[in-house]
Amino acid sequence: MQYRTDLALESLAAVRKPSGVTEHKRGEHFRITEIHIADDESGRPLGKGKGRYITLEGQALSRFSDDHGPMAQELAAELRPLLPDEGCVLVAGLGNMDITPDALGPRTTAKVLATRHLKQELADEDEAFLKDLRPVCVLAGGVLGQTGIETAELLQAVAERIKPSAVIAVDALACSSLERLGTTIQISDTGISPGSGVANHRAALNAETFGIPVIGIGVPTVIGMRTIAEDLTGKLPLPTKQDMMVTPRDVDRLILQAAQLLACGINLALHPQMDYADVAAL
Repeated sequence: MQYRTDLALESLAAVRKPSGVTEHKRGEHFRITEIHIADDESGRPLGKGKGRYITLEGQALSRFSDDHGPMAQELAAELRPLLPDEGCVLVAGLGNMDITPDALGPRTTAKVLATRHLKQELADEDEAFLKDLRPVCVLAGGVLGQTGIETAELLQAVAERIKPSAVIAVDALACSSLERLGTTIQISDTGISPGSGVANHRAALNAETFGIPVIGIGVPTVIGMRTIAEDLTGKLPLPTKQDMMVTPRDVDRLILQAAQLLACGINLALHPQMDYADVAAL
């Protein structure tokens, strides 16, 4: 039985590798696996579309120290090639701030540098460094139950107004392996489905709906109880209509630390003229 997972790496491990799917391993501070799916037909057994899925595996994100510069730089190096070289970028934090396992997106965007306004605000001041930063907009618009507006509808309306060259969408994910719960980051150029981490899929955010690149970034913060039962007993649990979602005991710290790391990586990817010390200071 294949359990639900948002990680392409786990989906690939559960099936025989299709001919149109390739893997590449690398990484220094993370164990990095890049999965490239050549076409939608090749990705069908995985439940994934055509594109690139980059998985960064490491230690528990809730336990690393605040000195995570090398990890943030490696994350930025993986993210940067997926982004267009120029133009404004909209960074969207998906999820519900009031539900801790689903708060990764809003927590991350709170630490991303919003710079789109700087050229106009600093027009008469000698702040060349700040004015030369790439224009970036940040939005965490809540969820459908709070606003009555689908996340995709809200972001499309904003995108039509500000005309970004790309969207980075940050959200909590779900996994099917206890080893990857809170230890893994996935980046993909295929977009993202809001609500993945709490089993509440909404309208997808992708290049087809936005007409521009949509980069999805997430960390698995929940896992199905049925998966845990199988891991502990070695037996498939009896089928049920509903599956409980389980989150780590230290989920508060996980969200805090993961958001800090993701935000640093995003800032470094968007502003390559900055180093980790600059990002930390700002």
